[in-house]
Amino acid sequence: MHDHIAIQEQDFSLTQEYQALREANLQDGAIVTFSGTVRDLNQGKRIQSLTLEHYPAMTLKCLQQIVAEARNRWQLGRVRIIHRVGRLALGDQIVFVGVSSRHRGDAFAACEFIMDYLKTRAPFWKKEQTGNGEHWVEAKAEDQRKADAWK
Repeated sequence: MHDHIAIQEQDFSLTQEYQALREANLQDGAIVTFSGTVRDLNQGKRIQSLTLEHYPAMTLKCLQQIVAEARNRWQLGRVRIIHRVGRLALGDQIVFVGVSSRHRGDAFAACEFIMDYLKTRAPFWKKEQTGNGEHWVEAKAEDQRKADAWK
């Protein structure tokens, strides 16, 4: 298996991550990637920065379980997940999910599934910094609805 899961403070390169999915991988004809960034507005609040916290051992195990579940559902080649933690500025990259597969249907579905489960199952806590102070971000009902749809 060619899985790479990283939880890190430092930024990542989309080009390098794509190359890691593609390099010496002639059997997979589809690569689907997703990257998320810190936006300036969330639920009507103007954001200045975002801080992500987690429990390292628990988080890694959870991400490994999400990948294992995706592999049970679809025929996948390589899977790469990077999730950043620490303080992030507006426009910073937060997350990368990349999936390769022989066929695009499996790659698209698995990438979306992994993101939906990352948003609802992975033990990351977000604190937004705004002009009016800081606050913890609560889970969105829409994110849970999307994750539940995979059941």
